[in-house]
Amino acid sequence: MVAYKTIISFLVSSIGMLGCTGIFILMFLESSFFPFPSEVVMIPAGYLAYQGKMNLILAVAIGILGSIAGAWLNYFLADKFGRKLLLKFLKERHLKMVENFFEKHGPISTFNGRLIPVIRQYISFPAGIAKMDALKFTLYTGFGAGIWVIILTFLGYFLGQNEVLIHKYLKEITILGLIFVIILTIGYIYLKKYIYKNKA
Repeated sequence: MVAYKTIISFLVSSIGMLGCTGIFILMFLESSFFPFPSEVVMIPAGYLAYQGKMNLILAVAIGILGSIAGAWLNYFLADKFGRKLLLKFLKERHLKMVENFFEKHGPISTFNGRLIPVIRQYISFPAGIAKMDALKFTLYTGFGAGIWVIILTFLGYFLGQNEVLIHKYLKEITILGLIFVIILTIGYIYLKKYIYKNKA
């Protein structure tokens, strides 16, 4: 408990000193392939907003922009090096399946991926390999990242340094997020089938 509060106090003071620049850099790292959790960035940012030391809306906006920028780094790396690297482990036809899948389902996969722990950092790689449309990639990454950033920032704003409640609600929100992703995916599949059926 003491160690947790010490870490949070350090992060709050660090983000307070760095301001929006700190939020952008840390969320950029979190959204790229660095294993840096967004919880330790946006929750303290929300707490600072509660204290009146940071603008809540600006913190959310910068957090989303940082996430999009980090996702684009992964996209570019995958676009430039991913295909050649994967061809060392996969056959051409298997890689083509990935590309075809993202051509058809890239937006929903990118959006859903941003809401799933661990996957959110890496969903940009298949998008880059498949050369997903840049505007769609940016929009759906922004939508998915935006939901997560808003949740974390508001947790920090309303719960502050209450470790027990933060962990409790974060766990519940993550589970609800996964349920939402499943429901959204099922709805997407049925909608695609309905549209395809009507076109036939």
